[in-house]
Amino acid sequence: MKGLLILLALFFPAVGFAEPGMQALSMSVNPDGTETYSLSIQVLVLMTLLTFIPAGVLAMTSFARIVIVLALLRQALGTMSTPTNQIIIGLALFMTFFVMAPVFDRVYNDAFEPYMNEEISSEDALLRASQPFKRFMLDQVRETDLALFADMSGQEFSEDNLGDIPFSVLVPAFLTSELKTAFQIGFMIFIPFLIIDLVVASVLMAMGMMMLSPLIVSLPFKIMMFVLIDGWVLVLGTLASSFYVA
Repeated sequence: MKGLLILLALFFPAVGFAEPGMQALSMSVNPDGTETYSLSIQVLVLMTLLTFIPAGVLAMTSFARIVIVLALLRQALGTMSTPTNQIIIGLALFMTFFVMAPVFDRVYNDAFEPYMNEEISSEDALLRASQPFKRFMLDQVRETDLALFADMSGQEFSEDNLGDIPFSVLVPAFLTSELKTAFQIGFMIFIPFLIIDLVVASVLMAMGMMMLSPLIVSLPFKIMMFVLIDGWVLVLGTLASSFYVA
């Protein structure tokens, strides 16, 4: 849960210290040049930007790859709606917190804690908080995808200035790479289940049992094989290890 609190606090750092007696929808300039907004403006900004938290989790973390692979696994098993969508999303969410734990720790130590101790400004906190997420996405993104979106945006980047890549270029490149990786893993998962389906269909055809659906017969064998090889541990372990987190 610490990761969720960090995301909430760092996406909306301005909602923190409202001075009593401030008028609604007002802004004051401090002697040091910084600006202080009234509580009404802070709450308005918070409630507006709060809707972007799910999009941030989906687009900037490991969630997309994990949930796609789990959905493909369910389809390969042929169990229709088992596990349910709620279970898949919940498992993917907690797997995301597990994978992203080092990133959340760096955000907490470098941005959240100094900001709560009033050692840095909200702008510095946002800048520091963005760097671990940017580093994580750069470690996963394919160079070809990054070059494609950089070229489409009319910008050029080299290995020396990767840290200057804006999120408008990095996020779509990262999501494209995650989709490719998720479908590659899903393809490897489908192969053993497809073999079982082919074998069962061939046996039923040889026995002349045309009216019996091969999916009904193969489903118990696929579930039994998946349980015997401890499939959930293998899939979740492979997913966790497929991410590079420096």
